[in-house]
Amino acid sequence: MATTTVKAPAAKPKSKNTGFKGIKAAWIVMVVCFAIALCFYLFVLGNPNNFQGGDPANQPVQGNLLGTMYKGGFMVPIILTCLLTDFAIIIERYFALRTAFGKTSLVKFVADIKAALAKNDLDAAQKLCDKQRGSVSNVVSATLRKYKEMEENTVLTKEQKVLAIQKELEESTALEMPMLQQNLPILATLTTLGTLFGLFGTVMGMIRSFASLAGEGGTDSAMLSVGISEALVNTACGIATAAFALIGYNFYTNKIDKLTFSLDEVGFTIVQTFSATH
Repeated sequence: MATTTVKAPAAKPKSKNTGFKGIKAAWIVMVVCFAIALCFYLFVLGNPNNFQGGDPANQPVQGNLLGTMYKGGFMVPIILTCLLTDFAIIIERYFALRTAFGKTSLVKFVADIKAALAKNDLDAAQKLCDKQRGSVSNVVSATLRKYKEMEENTVLTKEQKVLAIQKELEESTALEMPMLQQNLPILATLTTLGTLFGLFGTVMGMIRSFASLAGEGGTDSAMLSVGISEALVNTACGIATAAFALIGYNFYTNKIDKLTFSLDEVGFTIVQTFSATH
């Protein structure tokens, strides 16, 4: 009895970008940052050596910044969590985007691809993609494969082939963009949260200060000092958190814009090359 062999469908080419793609579970980073911030608040800022008489309930030793920060109250570990999250995401995005840009200069890669396409040398362009890796090379590589497929296609019209190449370019770009923009909304949120948390801590400190002024028997200088420390520490930490988040967000947004521009430039070149040579 004859047997029939069924061939398995050909697998799609795997992405060449096997580097660091970022941290998807950002909430884990926040939990770790909160644990670190809480430990820092309790055991470093709250170290008895930072206070008069070795008691955190007393005033900080004169000129001791750590003890002064401890007097900022319960908002300090919350704001420190936001600040540490800033640093963690900024570092995470640095490595993720460095992988996305590829191994060599993106400007040089785009120029080399355009030069290869000008000679209609698709094999050379594909080799450049294999060597470069990263998000741009992934998109270009997928588009070049569609380009070759359309060259061999004898059914579709030229306009349909061009549309198919454009669609492949758009779909490949859409697959890469979420990885590039991952966790950036958190930085954008921390820009506002840092300011709000700092303002809330400032208000709490001022309430404590005015309460000491309104107390019976004259002004309680210790309470007044604690209230002012709470207000100033939270203000400073909140501003620092918002500033780092804003700088990181704008820096990486600009990086992504450059990468997107490179994708558009190469994609336009590929489509125009096909239109001009077919």
